[in-house]
Amino acid sequence: METKIYTGNPYPLGATYDGKGVNFALFSEYAEAVELYLYDDNSESTEIAKFKLTEKTHQVWHIYLLGIQPGQRYGYRVYGPYDPSQGHRFNPHKLLIDPYAKAISGTVQWDNALFAYQIGAEDADLSLDTSDSAPFIPKAVVVDSDFDWEDDKPLRIPMHQSVIYETHVKGFTAMHPDIPQEIRGTYAAMGHPVTIKYLKELGITAVELLPVHHFLTDRHLKDKGLTNYWGYNSVGFFAPDVRYSSAGTHGEQVIEFKEMVKSLHKAGIEVILDVVYNHTGEGNEMGPTLSFRGIDNVSYYRLAEDPRYYMDFTGTGNTLNTRQPNVLRLIMDSLRYWIQEMHVDGFRFDLASALARELHDVDKLSSFFDVIHQDPVISQVKLIAEPWDIGAGGYQVGEFPAGWAEWNGKYRDCIRDYWIGADNMIAEFANRLTGSSDLYRGDNRTPSASINFITAHDGFTLHDLVSYNDKHNEVNGESNNDGESHNRSWNCGAEGPTDDSSINALREKQKRNLLVTLFLSQGVPMIVAGDEFGRTQQGNNNAYCQDNEISWLDWANVDNILLDFTKQLIHFRLSHPVFCRRKWFQGLPIRGTGVEDIVWFLPDASEMDDHHWQEDYARSLAVFFNGQGIRAVDAQGEKVVDKNFYLLFNAYWEDVEYKLPEERYALNWCKVLDTNQHTIENFEQYSAGDTVLVPSRSILLFQSQ
Repeated sequence: METKIYTGNPYPLGATYDGKGVNFALFSEYAEAVELYLYDDNSESTEIAKFKLTEKTHQVWHIYLLGIQPGQRYGYRVYGPYDPSQGHRFNPHKLLIDPYAKAISGTVQWDNALFAYQIGAEDADLSLDTSDSAPFIPKAVVVDSDFDWEDDKPLRIPMHQSVIYETHVKGFTAMHPDIPQEIRGTYAAMGHPVTIKYLKELGITAVELLPVHHFLTDRHLKDKGLTNYWGYNSVGFFAPDVRYSSAGTHGEQVIEFKEMVKSLHKAGIEVILDVVYNHTGEGNEMGPTLSFRGIDNVSYYRLAEDPRYYMDFTGTGNTLNTRQPNVLRLIMDSLRYWIQEMHVDGFRFDLASALARELHDVDKLSSFFDVIHQDPVISQVKLIAEPWDIGAGGYQVGEFPAGWAEWNGKYRDCIRDYWIGADNMIAEFANRLTGSSDLYRGDNRTPSASINFITAHDGFTLHDLVSYNDKHNEVNGESNNDGESHNRSWNCGAEGPTDDSSINALREKQKRNLLVTLFLSQGVPMIVAGDEFGRTQQGNNNAYCQDNEISWLDWANVDNILLDFTKQLIHFRLSHPVFCRRKWFQGLPIRGTGVEDIVWFLPDASEMDDHHWQEDYARSLAVFFNGQGIRAVDAQGEKVVDKNFYLLFNAYWEDVEYKLPEERYALNWCKVLDTNQHTIENFEQYSAGDTVLVPSRSILLFQSQ
């Protein structure tokens, strides 16, 4: 291949096309030599050229090749010591994926050649394997960043006005009959008018996509005929996964992803990515050598005291070394790329506690937070933490700094416990309903720091939560030993599907109870795709390996009654600012009304005293929300006001009589929501002091007139 060679530049890292050629730059502190290989479009093993990188600046190896065009496939071979006892695992026989690759042309084809050591040898990982891995590893692709975004701008929907929809790019449309078959399960389908119409009618403001960074399916899953469906096994932090592309594999996937984002933005829907920067798909010392391990194992990974082994705070075999400046830069460069080049609106960080560990402890002052907070690009988007990892001290709900929102695992657990009738201090339920001030208020955070959820991709669906006491994961091939065993679920009297109409009716009401609690809570509600219409995984609470009908949304069996109820509920929330507060309740009288912004009541309409909050058997309470007490102004500077609301909860298994509060709270009330009903509308009229019967396991909501 004829091309003119220049020294090139160390930055930007990766392969950068400038209209005339491509600059290649690769970080490796301990490498002794680096070679760049270019590959034919149609062959995984046919090299068309190779170049030795002779320039090294700031630990970055670089070269510029004139005439190279977008679509060119490439990989690296990196030379250095193979000395696992010192942490070094260089092996030039293994072709390596560029960590900064903007596109990756295929998927790993499992073969023993992908391992840097001789499988089956004694102390196997200490041995050196000399077989060539190139035929089995996908190639990085040079891309052209030019794209017509038209007038696309960040939507910047305020967190307190957000409704997040967690979904999977493939699973959402894989079986949708109104999506063209040739694009089902792809980025194009996610941005299709049918998808957008559905999301808009539902009331969604943001889709949170399960990982789309190019990922690896584990060998043991492939051998079982399974796959890594969820995608929490990244090998390319800049590359949209090729499996969700309908347009092509040589960079077309980048354009298709951008088109999806542009279409969603035009409809007023933000895009949040679930990102996995805590580890890579290379696993522990017995894993394959695909990229980071062969480029610079000592720099990229957190190694144990014996550097042959890896520190593992993630349960995947390795943890990325965010204490290393060049690894931290990789993460920040990736985040900025997805914001600036791909126009995404935020990120949910998987096992975020692992990113914040300095030596061993999770540190709120770690370099990871410092770099993000000072970055003028990253700090301005939505930042959501999964605030735990599997290491000691890893459960950090409520401990992330200002500027971050968190998946509130305590909210999930408390609300589940409340509705199954578990003994639960009523004080915690009140805290969760009002934004979890016990977790977030002390650090200059707002109720929007709490991402409230009942279910997530990991665990039971909403339907299964009220239909199964136990997990049923046999098809995962691990003898039902995988997945959480303590689900805080209740099957309502029968395990799984039943013809008992009374059980089915109770299950439907429990779904409405859980959804109403979620969408009338302060904080940011997150719903999992399909929960709005009763999707089931047949009791599988760990469907990470099920790329099939177990995980895909079943559009042929939609519970339209539940779907209509959920639509009404979401739009009701968004139309009433009293349920979407930016600021905390203060429990103080509002000038001109003499009534506090929030008041808690017993069923007899007497205000709750301190000792009532300590009764762990209490399952019935009411709360008054003062529409004059929102203490906020809108974008035009006008005071935000709303109606007054009286919310009645009865998780008890028997009916309970409630009294409406005295006249100073409202003269007249209208019942607008009753979880014994399937719709949200104006029901009966009531007056102050009237008695109402709240059936067992029910929620009633009254609005002032």
